[in-house]
Amino acid sequence: MFFSALSAAVAVISLPFLVSASPVTVPKGISIPISRRGPTSGPVADIAALRAQLAQVGEKYARTLENFKKNTGTGHPLAAVFNAPSGLTRRATGSDALTDESGIAWHGNVDIGTPPVTFKIDFDTGSSDLLVPSSSCSSCGSHTRYNPSASSTSSDLGKTFSLQYGDGSTASGEQFTDTVTVAGLTATNQPLGSATTYSSSLGRQPSDGLMGLAFPSLSSYPATPFFNTLIEERVVSAGQFAFKLASSGSSLFLGGADSSLYTGSINWNPVTVQGYWQIALDAVSTGSSQPVTGVSSIIDSGTTLIIGDSQNVAAFYAAIPGSQDASQTAGPGFYTYPCSSNPSVSLRFGGIAYPVLLSAFNLGPVSEGSSDCIGGVVSQQSGGTGLWIVGDVFMQGVYTVFDFDNSRVGFATLA
Repeated sequence: MFFSALSAAVAVISLPFLVSASPVTVPKGISIPISRRGPTSGPVADIAALRAQLAQVGEKYARTLENFKKNTGTGHPLAAVFNAPSGLTRRATGSDALTDESGIAWHGNVDIGTPPVTFKIDFDTGSSDLLVPSSSCSSCGSHTRYNPSASSTSSDLGKTFSLQYGDGSTASGEQFTDTVTVAGLTATNQPLGSATTYSSSLGRQPSDGLMGLAFPSLSSYPATPFFNTLIEERVVSAGQFAFKLASSGSSLFLGGADSSLYTGSINWNPVTVQGYWQIALDAVSTGSSQPVTGVSSIIDSGTTLIIGDSQNVAAFYAAIPGSQDASQTAGPGFYTYPCSSNPSVSLRFGGIAYPVLLSAFNLGPVSEGSSDCIGGVVSQQSGGTGLWIVGDVFMQGVYTVFDFDNSRVGFATLA
């Protein structure tokens, strides 16, 4: 998901930097405080925001799958799902113009250039590019701008780019390399896109830009993503990064995992196809029922929802008494369930079931005074294709580690 426009205020979560005490040059890991931006809890679900989020996901994956084919010379195994006429693509929903975007993203401060300029950047494990507004952009709103002529370490690559997002918004501009620093970890000669043109919807968004943390094969430019540059330049001793996404104390740890934030061991799951953080999802359960088994999943910090194929999602809600298809009230793909039922939901990876927090699964009543709430599992594919995109609704309940060194994703119980 590209960073999406929001109508609600952001509660900034403070967290001190955690710096390794080791005297070696290559740090063992460092933590950056991150904040959640998105709608605050209200009396009803923000249906417009949820529909916008669902539309954006389709366009992001269509774009990155195209990048994968262009960069590797072969089509991704999931391409058929996204390219199907009724697959994971933007839906025509009548009056829904998708201009009032909202959703959830996790952002932190990123310094670019010499002297450094601080940008507020969204971190997205479902894409691979670094994008910021250019100083020559007249449509970039009040965002912090990147001025290559003001940075002594900037270098013009002589290449342009053009990107399109799920709501029809666009960004285009030039490519540069420069120093990029996150929590004291600096990548030199880091490729980035400097947007000279934003469509109006991007210009209104609260975050300045986006940092992709997926594999290089998804890059639109194409270019080496920031964290991979840290690995190549030996700035970090471990090619791992980890997220804690919670109501307080949220952080992105670069160069390993923060053992103070989880208990027990990390359950590792091999990446099945390098590109996305794609792993096997053993099962999705609710109560004593296990309506979904043996599907593929992508772990995506840039997606709010848990998104599955229509056949499996219908089976999932059929196991929750009182659930209803909410296509007419919330939009295609959404379901409601009785707010008072408090269903237990879990996802099983590598033989271990991880509960989904009820506070994350419950997206709010469908309307004011309604006793039916919208569930955080939605559908946007036809048939039983068996692909699930696992976003923030799940990640808030676990500590998640992404490992480039061993091509795997790990989960652990939050401390």
